[in-house]
Amino acid sequence: MNKVYNKKRLFGAFDLHSNNNHLAIIDREDNRIYRKKLPNQPDVILAELEPYRVHLSGIVVESTFNWYWLVDLLMDEGYRMHLANPAGIQKYKGLKHADDKHDAFWLAHLLRLGILPEGFIYPKQERPVRDLLRKRSHLVRLRTSLINSLQDIIYRNCGCKMGVNSIKAVKENKVEPLFDGQDDLALSGAVSKETIDYLGRQIRQVENAVLDKVKLREEYAKLLSINGVGKILALTIMLETGTIKRFPKVGNYASYCRKVPSHWTSNGKKKGKGNDKNGNTYLAWAFSEAAEMTRRYDEHARRFFNKKAAKTNRMVAHKALAHKLSRATYYIIRDRVDYDPLKLFA
Repeated sequence: MNKVYNKKRLFGAFDLHSNNNHLAIIDREDNRIYRKKLPNQPDVILAELEPYRVHLSGIVVESTFNWYWLVDLLMDEGYRMHLANPAGIQKYKGLKHADDKHDAFWLAHLLRLGILPEGFIYPKQERPVRDLLRKRSHLVRLRTSLINSLQDIIYRNCGCKMGVNSIKAVKENKVEPLFDGQDDLALSGAVSKETIDYLGRQIRQVENAVLDKVKLREEYAKLLSINGVGKILALTIMLETGTIKRFPKVGNYASYCRKVPSHWTSNGKKKGKGNDKNGNTYLAWAFSEAAEMTRRYDEHARRFFNKKAAKTNRMVAHKALAHKLSRATYYIIRDRVDYDPLKLFA
């Protein structure tokens, strides 16, 4: 492979996998200067890049599940890094064969042309606490699934419903008396209740740790003016959003939050759909939670929800309310203003 690269600008890219990667380097004429399959070992990667360091204009890493370590490693070494957004990259057409090395060269080619769809390289120092809040959301979803399951068991066997707060109550076990004298059901209820209580303790432990480590920035503190949004939910939105300046318009932010319908229409007919998973799943969850809580505590939101649900159904109404809140959040953060339900639901 041609390695004449002196006085030429070079463009590199990694096709990253769980235990290996493919490194490709091209010059400004699209000549392939270097390619090699490497293990995911920092010393090996840095040694292979070193001969090309002064000529590399940039290096691309695709936003895979494990990009943190590689991007951090190369940024610390002074390389200019680009995080490729896989959802925005179109595959090259007309090729009969494609593999990992071609993927790496394609990323480098897009960088050279200046048309690489890029993702946001989230600040390294804030990622650990953001991941801690992501673990909290995971625990909350697990607890919710157990609560729903236990509610179904109670309703099927006892003919009555038990509210979420009653199931989560710590001082008094309100589940146990329902299954008195029914050993199998009693065990099922006990196991469910113990696990729910345990997850509740773990969730509180995570929340306390997060509140000790990070504070709401001024513009995000305004989110507390939304009825039903507390510090943890506001911190989740803050850490998942980053700087609001990276979203030029409110529609970009709502789309990133996965609160924009993904379908294509022509002449009033549905012609297909886009990528429903394009965006931030944690923000999608956060605004779903915000919609549920705001509906409970804000009369304007509740009125909007009920009106929408009457015309469609509760799920559509919930999504519409979450979309509204994502748009309101954009302006609250950008303009540093308080939540105004009269303006939002006018």
